[in-house]
Amino acid sequence: MSAGVDLSQFYETFFDEADELLADMEQILLNVDIDHPDPDQLNAIFRAAHSIKGGAGTFGCFGQLADTTHLLENLLDALRQGELALRKDMIDLFLETKDVLTEQVSAYRNSQEPDQQAYERICAQLRELALEHKGDAPAAAAAAVTGHAASSMPAAASETGLEPGAGLEPGEAVGSNASGDLPLRVHIERIQPNDAQALLTEMGLLGEVLHHEQGAGTLSVWLRTTCSTDDLEAVCCFIVNADQVRVAPEPVPGAALSAAVHAETVSPAPEAVMAAAEPAATAAEAPVRPGPIEAPAKSAGDAARKPAKEGGTLRVGVEKVDQIINLVGELVITQAMLVQTASTLDPVEHDRLLNGIEQLERNARDLQESVMSIRMMPMDYVFSRFPRVVRESASKLGKQIRLTTRGQATELDKSLIERIIDPLTHLVRNSLDHGIETPEKRIAAGKDPEGHLTLSAQHSGGQIIIEVSDDGAGLNRERILNKAMQQGFPVNENTPDDELWQLIFAPGFSTAEKVTDISGRGVGMDVVRRNIQGMGGHIQLSSRAGKGTTTRIVLPLTLAILDGMTVQAGEEIFILPLSNVSESIQPTAEQLHSISEGDKVLHVRGEYLPLIALHEVFDVQGAQTEVTRSIAVILQAEESRFALLVDHLVGQQQVVVKNLEANYRKIPGISAATILGDGSVALIVDVFALLRMTRNKAA
Repeated sequence: MSAGVDLSQFYETFFDEADELLADMEQILLNVDIDHPDPDQLNAIFRAAHSIKGGAGTFGCFGQLADTTHLLENLLDALRQGELALRKDMIDLFLETKDVLTEQVSAYRNSQEPDQQAYERICAQLRELALEHKGDAPAAAAAAVTGHAASSMPAAASETGLEPGAGLEPGEAVGSNASGDLPLRVHIERIQPNDAQALLTEMGLLGEVLHHEQGAGTLSVWLRTTCSTDDLEAVCCFIVNADQVRVAPEPVPGAALSAAVHAETVSPAPEAVMAAAEPAATAAEAPVRPGPIEAPAKSAGDAARKPAKEGGTLRVGVEKVDQIINLVGELVITQAMLVQTASTLDPVEHDRLLNGIEQLERNARDLQESVMSIRMMPMDYVFSRFPRVVRESASKLGKQIRLTTRGQATELDKSLIERIIDPLTHLVRNSLDHGIETPEKRIAAGKDPEGHLTLSAQHSGGQIIIEVSDDGAGLNRERILNKAMQQGFPVNENTPDDELWQLIFAPGFSTAEKVTDISGRGVGMDVVRRNIQGMGGHIQLSSRAGKGTTTRIVLPLTLAILDGMTVQAGEEIFILPLSNVSESIQPTAEQLHSISEGDKVLHVRGEYLPLIALHEVFDVQGAQTEVTRSIAVILQAEESRFALLVDHLVGQQQVVVKNLEANYRKIPGISAATILGDGSVALIVDVFALLRMTRNKAA
């Protein structure tokens, strides 16, 4: 390759797309029918391995990744050619290989060397599988045993890690070794002169240019190369669109043979533009990707590669998106200040100014919503990891479990979607381990031996509802009641189910008869609830004996903006999340009732609600102390409701959330802060923490 060419600029793109291809490979492996594998699925798995191997070989410095994918690719090629019969143990090995490849990509991304022992172990297993079937598939097995993708080879042919004819699609040309020794003709239409020269140089780096012809907006290059047609098309797609390129075997016109072009230019990795199936995005980047590219098939029904729309997508680092969101937030705050200042102006005298401010307010709101939508990611980013969890856990537990997912396209803010993974994983493992019964127990109970686990997501107003449901045995009321009474909880035989189920979230509360490596140890449902509350959400539990259990998580769509109710206590302004506000009333003396130690409750339509004074919680001076002259805001936190006493209701508004810990320190009962239109700071109340603080005080 030409001196001075730096391929490191393409590493990050390669790593991102390798991660996406590996995630896609895992999903297809989990869904493939072992007895009757779909050829399109096998082709799609092969393409993923083929693309990663090609990219790793081209860069020349990711030796373990190239070697491992080379061995895997040859076995996959033998499978799709019908030379090997698919078995469950093969799927297990391929999934394990995927895990090793993921670790290798991660190591190379962090400029580290991958685990040598894991590399040697998985390669030995792949070779052993190839040797086992050597008699049935000599060509593929021999290639798998003896072939290694070179980690650093000078020739472009070696950089791809391909032997002539190894690992290619049926009928795919390999330059001079295919189609009767015909070279490959790369024909590009609607190309600019400068782009034509750049592509001609690229072709010279990938093989021997035998002849080229350049016309008005066209370029044809006859190339002798060991690169595949996919590799050549991928390189071309760095400069032109996929629909402008055609690659096919064709003889050189006449006897003309051109010398290879040696001009120096940047030579992108052929597979660095390999596309990944949507919507898997890395944790470090927003879910957008470069175009135009060719994408390996995502499913059996979409195995063929299709060009992406021109300019349809763009990969942008999430830190840039966050910076834009912060700037838009500042713009919204400035706009609110202008609105407050303009409220004192004469509307007749300053008509044009006020109209302009109204237009600015509308534009700022539209801009804010548009920018926030960039951070939204589909729940499939989370759901896609659970088929593997269910498959492996069910195998360990000796259970038959079918996973169903709904609402994968439902979107959630990126910051929340990453934080919800751990709580959901705990809930899923809980259902697999303690919820769904073994086939024998299910048959004895008159059920289908195969258990069902459902993950679903849907929008409801400004929130997202995520549910984990199983059709297992349900919660054991008697066992929970006995455990609760042993631990001193105020329960009895008449305690309602819904109230009893909430004890599951108490710290240290567990009714498991034994600890397993599936649901884990030491991390209980109280941690799950605390994590959910930390995201501004709440969790609900419902169960029916013998029918199953459903856990519902309710979250805001984003933590960057908040619809809030502005309230006042003394001279201080506080923001209450509007999603927690049920109603507001002015208490009467008849509604007030005293209980032990001077605490009061408010009687509202047959319900006795704990009464909490906001000024007492935060020690606000000069606040209204007479209850009947205050306003009671009824708040909902999880399954509990309580009344919060404030002096005045100021109004409702959308506020920009600012992290208080990063700018000051953590304040109990406060989740964040915001800047009001007059430039003052208002604290955002953590309703769940407020309820916990009150309970702890009562205890």
